Amino acid sequence: MALFRGLPERVCEPEVMDDPALDRQRHFAALRGLARLNGLSASASIVWKPIAQLARQRKVDRLRVLDVATGAGDLPLRLWHKARRANLQLDLHGVDISPQALEFARQRAKSAGAAIEFSQLDVLNHELPHGYDVVISSLFFHHLDNHRAAMLLRGMADAANHLVLVNDLRRSVTGWMLAHAAARLFTASDVVHTDAPLSAKAALTINEMRDLAGAAGLNDAVLQRRWPCRFLLTWRRLASSDSGIRTKERSE
Repeated sequence: MALFRGLPERVCEPEVMDDPALDRQRHFAALRGLARLNGLSASASIVWKPIAQLARQRKVDRLRVLDVATGAGDLPLRLWHKARRANLQLDLHGVDISPQALEFARQRAKSAGAAIEFSQLDVLNHELPHGYDVVISSLFFHHLDNHRAAMLLRGMADAANHLVLVNDLRRSVTGWMLAHAAARLFTASDVVHTDAPLSAKAALTINEMRDLAGAAGLNDAVLQRRWPCRFLLTWRRLASSDSGIRTKERSE
């Protein structure tokens, strides 16, 4: 019934991918399926534009980028391809808690000849490495409760010299329907078939993410809708960043 009321509240349920005992073969099949879905939804393009804009504004040809909860590593890999075409050097580092996901990510990067660093890190219980120009999280925040999401967002801001980007699902009935259909149309993974609709129901609205940014103390954060049923949070470190949370959308 919640679907017909427009998913007014988050419904967070354990996902199969979160099970550390998940069989390696099923895990890799799910990572391949999720990478395919992320490609179809242009996740890399969503975060690439502000990264390229930062390089132009700072008049540099090299940036250090940290990808938080990198999973299959498809986001840094696609950013690597985009940066090569744009003659921009990205020093890319992906961190994740799962050794199997990191193994998969390293294999894909090696096959592509991409010099991307991957390392294991529990981003919810350990401090993020500092000194990065850009810190990104893509499709991870919907896995977190509000407290942990705000803490991670604060940690990302502390680790970023210039820019924080969060690309994630935006909760809606349309998003749930797209997740349900796309998971079955574009991947044979039973894990993705189960988890994709659960992720859509656990997603945040723009208003909820705005509140989390406020709780994290991220001044001048900007929230924008992105296709399909996504949002992008952008926060830039300014010389004086005490003007409060800004959003381009006050309501949905």
